Amino acid sequence: MNRSVKTFLFAFASILVVSCGGDDKSTATDSNRSVQYFPNMYESAGYEAYQEGEIFPGNVEAQLPVEGTVSRGWMPYDYDDTNDGYASAKANLKNPLPYTEANLTNGEALFGIYCAICHGKKGDGQGTLVKSEKILGVPSYDARDISQGSIYHVMYYGINYMGSYAAQTSIEERWQIAHHVDALTRDLKGQARQEFVTEVSNEDETAMMDVHHDEETHSVDDHVTENEPTTEGH
Repeated sequence: MNRSVKTFLFAFASILVVSCGGDDKSTATDSNRSVQYFPNMYESAGYEAYQEGEIFPGNVEAQLPVEGTVSRGWMPYDYDDTNDGYASAKANLKNPLPYTEANLTNGEALFGIYCAICHGKKGDGQGTLVKSEKILGVPSYDARDISQGSIYHVMYYGINYMGSYAAQTSIEERWQIAHHVDALTRDLKGQARQEFVTEVSNEDETAMMDVHHDEETHSVDDHVTENEPTTEGH
């Protein structure tokens, strides 16, 4: 065996001994060699959901809410999901948004997104799903005695085969849709639409501020309530 081969074998053996723990600087094979860069990305400073913890009752982080707690973003609605609640909203609930061109335009756009597929662009109950017979029995708006209060109530709770849109739309958006439905109803009945408000009164301004405040601090409850049958529908 020539000298160069011996030198190569000796160097290879030295490297092998060092890598296998042959010197004081070697690392034991059963130790953790990993290095955590920004360890807080791996080890949360706060408690994780369902994490065990002796400071928590039952040794579990996830605890039931304090009695009387309401969900963040939940806004109470004073009308029940009953026939009486529907009738009361129909008679007493008023649209707090002024009838402006902007509110009507937004209502029309939202109606096209959520409502026209069944109710039709004109509100005549001839939407795409009705024409294709995917759903039947959608009445024209002029075939029902409705108000903006009842329109809002139905969007909040749903009615018959129509589900709730409380999770998809905000308070302001539902009232804007109610403005547009009112305009469509007047068109179908051959009645004149409301005239746009050009100057907002102090009362209207206060109502709008209340609505926007509710939007900022409380979004609507996204829980869809199981609806009771009712004798009236949209």
